[in-house]
Amino acid sequence: MKQFFLLALGVFFISMLKAQNAGSGETIQFDLKQLAITKTKVQSGDKSVMAAYKKLISNANKILAYKPVSVMDKVDIPPSGNKHDYVSLAPYWWPDPNTPNGLPYIRKDGQINPEVKNYPDKQSMPKLCGNIYLLGLAYYLSDNEQYAQKINQLMTVWFLDTATVMNPNLNFAQYIKGVNSGRGIGIIDTRHFVYALEGVQLIKNSSSWDDQKNNATKKWFNQFLHWLQTSENGLEELKADNNHGVWYDFQCLGIALYLDSNDLAKKIINRSLQRLDEQSNSDHLFPLEIARTNSLHYSVFNLVAFSSIAQLAEKVGVNFWEKETIHQHSLKKSYTALLPYIKKEKTWTGNEVTPYYVEEAFNLLLHASEKYDCTSCKVSIQNFAGENYKNLLLQLF
Repeated sequence: MKQFFLLALGVFFISMLKAQNAGSGETIQFDLKQLAITKTKVQSGDKSVMAAYKKLISNANKILAYKPVSVMDKVDIPPSGNKHDYVSLAPYWWPDPNTPNGLPYIRKDGQINPEVKNYPDKQSMPKLCGNIYLLGLAYYLSDNEQYAQKINQLMTVWFLDTATVMNPNLNFAQYIKGVNSGRGIGIIDTRHFVYALEGVQLIKNSSSWDDQKNNATKKWFNQFLHWLQTSENGLEELKADNNHGVWYDFQCLGIALYLDSNDLAKKIINRSLQRLDEQSNSDHLFPLEIARTNSLHYSVFNLVAFSSIAQLAEKVGVNFWEKETIHQHSLKKSYTALLPYIKKEKTWTGNEVTPYYVEEAFNLLLHASEKYDCTSCKVSIQNFAGENYKNLLLQLF
């Protein structure tokens, strides 16, 4: 269910997520000016940032021993017969007990088939991207080349080395046994790639990341973006009218910004605003997410996706946080509608077949406290996190 990775950044890093207009080679999320201010504070030993900085470095040091992973690590072969192809199993599909061989698989929404663990691409990739992201921050703030060297190693093994490279497609993502060999819905698996690209951007001035590696990475993501925009699976996900469509936009937007395709980025942002309009009901909630068996989780998940787009939109001068749609929906109104349930001020009446973890909404509460001057949001995080508040792990989906 929870396909997110945890980054030990500390609460103060939320201030660095204030994006600024992007130029060539800019970061995708972080405001470099704010990062530079934080770096100066670190160098001077400012107590307001040192606890979180030390936690960041501690985690980065642990990643230095992390073994590189690749799509070649899997045992089960994709339907193509080529291990270079990414493959994952649809999580909510199970063997049919009424057929001799269990085929075709049947859907049990919200219940994860343990067979998914036999397909490690989906498990390995989010951790890989989270590690690259964290290492990038650690490098930028410390100038320690070890962290950039590790990013070079991890990126090379997954994206660049011909012996281990992932082919730039998701033809076999979230396939259903006995039904299909892959689905557009599986594109959501690689939303984490955007965070890996941010880690790469943070080491762009390092001696450990040369033009050859940089150009090769851009080539790979150019090919992947082309696949997202033209393939049958990509076009299927483009049409998705729930959180899948929003996360599709997030991926395309992040990659477009990485490739300095700002005109494309603005088109994607406009499309996302239209999605917000179409997906919202009169209460500014998301009925297609409410219909799910884990309705609060998916409502939060969808709002996280829109918020992630809003964060990236700042890079091209678009204030998605405050924009209103043609039918007067907005991200702010969606926050206002959902926050009382997240903060447990109202009782959620939708289905939840598995327990909802309020930690899933921590970054939403942090963004609300910053963007919408929601003092109670920060208080809610303190209350929920308790003693762990000072070393809060921000969850980036």
